[in-house]
Amino acid sequence: MSSRRLPSWAWVTGLLSAALVVVVGLAVRVEPLPKGGTGAAGATAKPSATAGAEKKKPAAAHPVPEESGQGRRVVYSLELRRVWLVDGQDKALRTFEVWPGSVHPAEGPYKVFSRLATGTGTDGVKVANVVYFARSSKVTIAFSNAVDGARPKVDLGVQTGAVRQGVADGAALWKFAPEGTPVHVVT
Repeated sequence: MSSRRLPSWAWVTGLLSAALVVVVGLAVRVEPLPKGGTGAAGATAKPSATAGAEKKKPAAAHPVPEESGQGRRVVYSLELRRVWLVDGQDKALRTFEVWPGSVHPAEGPYKVFSRLATGTGTDGVKVANVVYFARSSKVTIAFSNAVDGARPKVDLGVQTGAVRQGVADGAALWKFAPEGTPVHVVT
């Protein structure tokens, strides 16, 4: 019997592929978000299958977090990956899941400082309803939605400050949050 050896390029390709699978698998399994600063949370988002397809639970099913400011505001929870649009009587008018990028704002109060109806995200995706509210690690952080409703793709090599949401949620946040609107980031 003659023994057949695999060429070295086959071994290298196989090992490199296995290493890539392990790294991506570990990145996807990371759960907690940091308390501000940067991290790779974009890889951990648990979004619905398609924008708008998830069953919307009433805002009461997800109460507004305590110590999230007062009055009319947007509340963004890093751990829950959720946003609330809160009226002047501290009642949630709407709440929805979001898919954060790799750079996160520190906890605390912010204000919407700029808006852009349409544009292109750092990841090259066409976006709409862009609402800028923070800067962290020289990256601008904004709520937005992909025009086609797609979830963000995992790219461990790109720093993005996008906090993506579904199309309908993006339109609601755009309508709710003109420049100057308070945004409160909580854990």
